[in-house]
Amino acid sequence: MEKSTSRQQFAFGLLFGLWLTCCVAQTTPSSRATPTPTSAPTPSPSPSPKPVTDRLKVRLAGYPRKHNEGRVELFYKGEWGTICDDDFSITNANVLCRQLGFVAATGWTHSAKYGKGQGKIWLDNVMCGGGEKSIEFCKSRGWGNSDCTHDEDAGVVCKDERIPGFVDSNSTLISSEQAHVDENKVEEVRLRPVVAMAKKRLPISEGVVEVKYKDGWAQICDVGWSIKNTRVVCGMLGFPHEKKVNKNFYKLYLERQKNHFHIHSVACSGTEVHLAACPLEFSKPNATSTCEGGMAAVVSCMPGPLFMQNSGLKKKLKTSVKLNVRLKGGAKLGEGRVEVLKDNEWGTVCDDRWNLQSASVVCRELGFGSAKEALTGARMGQGMGPIYMNEVKCAGQERSIWNCPFKNITSEDCQHVEDAAVRCNVPYMGFENSIRLTGGRTRYEGRVEVLGSDSNGTQSWGLICGESWSPKEAMVACRQLGLGYANQGLQETWYWDSSNVTEMVMSGVKCTGTEMSLSQCQHHKTVSCQKSAAKFSAGVICSDTASDLVLNAPLVQQTVYIEDRPLHMLYCAAEEDCLSKSAAQANWPYGHRRLLRFSSQIHNIGRADFKPKAGRHSWVWHACHGHYHSMDIFTHYDLLNANGTKVAEGHKASFCLEDTDCQEGVSKRYECANFGDQGITVGCWDLYRHDIDCQWIDITDVRPGNYILQIVINPNQEVAESDFTNNGMKCNCKYDGHRIWLHNCHIGDAFSEEAERRFDKYPGQLNNQVS
Repeated sequence: MEKSTSRQQFAFGLLFGLWLTCCVAQTTPSSRATPTPTSAPTPSPSPSPKPVTDRLKVRLAGYPRKHNEGRVELFYKGEWGTICDDDFSITNANVLCRQLGFVAATGWTHSAKYGKGQGKIWLDNVMCGGGEKSIEFCKSRGWGNSDCTHDEDAGVVCKDERIPGFVDSNSTLISSEQAHVDENKVEEVRLRPVVAMAKKRLPISEGVVEVKYKDGWAQICDVGWSIKNTRVVCGMLGFPHEKKVNKNFYKLYLERQKNHFHIHSVACSGTEVHLAACPLEFSKPNATSTCEGGMAAVVSCMPGPLFMQNSGLKKKLKTSVKLNVRLKGGAKLGEGRVEVLKDNEWGTVCDDRWNLQSASVVCRELGFGSAKEALTGARMGQGMGPIYMNEVKCAGQERSIWNCPFKNITSEDCQHVEDAAVRCNVPYMGFENSIRLTGGRTRYEGRVEVLGSDSNGTQSWGLICGESWSPKEAMVACRQLGLGYANQGLQETWYWDSSNVTEMVMSGVKCTGTEMSLSQCQHHKTVSCQKSAAKFSAGVICSDTASDLVLNAPLVQQTVYIEDRPLHMLYCAAEEDCLSKSAAQANWPYGHRRLLRFSSQIHNIGRADFKPKAGRHSWVWHACHGHYHSMDIFTHYDLLNANGTKVAEGHKASFCLEDTDCQEGVSKRYECANFGDQGITVGCWDLYRHDIDCQWIDITDVRPGNYILQIVINPNQEVAESDFTNNGMKCNCKYDGHRIWLHNCHIGDAFSEEAERRFDKYPGQLNNQVS
């Protein structure tokens, strides 16, 4: 009732003010003030619609964002404020998106994903039914009644489709000073080196700060410019630290230039992830382009170790810095699931309250810039180890995520489906300009062509010899192209022979898989290719997502035992080559073989289903066991001695890849019965029980001692994965001739380098103690 009355009074005041404007001649601005509601009688109710000025104003703000996503801000009582994420839902987001003129919402965000707002938190515990025309009609705690901080600002992602005929009521309420708000957006920022430094060796880490303005670029006045401003600019350009700059070096050059200043004041706190998030004052339109007492702002940034041009310093830094944070599972450099090191074991971070400030601390610690995105919900795949941190609250200036306040958690608080991830700003290196794909059906596939130089220094496009091309090289090519993961690396591309390029310019390419470009991989100094015809050149199929297989290490440790199995029960296993070579000389069917048995549970924690490389038309039927083999070798089982030599081995063909079980909310997609599809769904696992044929290592000829049990999934890397470093598993193994013990079972990248070195020494130290 009170809200309705005030609206009627406001409407009357507006109409009366318009009458004064129209009817009173030569009135000064001060005399046109709207009279107070009590100075005139309340108008009688009218059936006409409410004026547009009475509608609640809503806008999207923050960074990073597009026109259809951002932090939700409401204009109430003459002040912009935010909405708290408590009880927020997709239903609320639908109401807001329709209010903004979009047909629906595709998602919503919490924990100030688009940065922290300022001013009031207008609404809290908002609960819409879905049919409301405005967020103000939804249930809530009331205007301005909130127990939240701006760390909890809600955002929305709207479907990029406008409501037909929608008229934005906000546009009628923008004052003349706000009319240039779109023009004053700061989205692109660059550094322009001066002529003396114009060699443009990438990355460009020092120069004049320029912002995209209309169809060109404009400068920022440096009067009042602080090192905090520099930190923000460096961060958004991919650099972790700022340096002092020699302004005198630039002064003479800049005095001769005709500078156009678009911004004349910047006041960053230093924790912002983008210049657009700082308080900015723009030069007035039509004003003289001056910067009285100053010049164009110039900054200098310190590149991270990966991007330094001084190779000696780069190597020194990489060896001297021991990081206790890393990124896993990302397709591009500077993105991935956040993992932290504690007590020599790697674990993950829970995404509760995960935001851009905390993500930026991680990015800078790793030698990148500030964070572009703080990702939640295991968007970069799930981890397998402990979860160490929850509700991380970095201010943004900390040197390490470990210096930020956080909560220790229990398994009840968080699961790996809530693992936090980041996408960091990285310096522009231009690697994508020297590689391209041709002939493919989509931009994600094709024959790989690289830019090479002949003896005269003339650059031209050429092919890569496909002889040594493998998934590792394909991973680097897809990363350099900015196309995600390598789905396949192809050694023959006759079906993509669609261009005039026929010359081989690179051969013998050998990558570790972590390089930023193919030029950083080893390759022949002079091209050498036995099959130099264009149809034998290298090709790739890239993908936005990839699978990631990880073995459940504790289960191996819990289920291990020894079985002496009679030979007459092993004919099928011998036929499938699951016994050691000495079994061929055994007195069949008499005697037995000693088998080290254990269960193997293989999880797919990636973002795409794991499928055999070969199609079902090429699967091999094994009549003895009554199943199809879809991969020649799926897993290697090895027992190693102190110096790493194999003393016994086994192998596991993927006789049946299927979803044995899945985590809650995930449905099985693959099963082997009736010649069904084989694979492992994301969020599911395939269990090979200890009592299945060939699920063993034949240790009949192994002497008592201390060993390492090593298991490697997808050992030949035939199927693409986002991360091959976690495909291996190791255990310390003690065998006394009668019984066997496993301990310290862990996946290949679960421990710190120091702990892993100690682990590898362990068998030798124990063997010295064995009599």
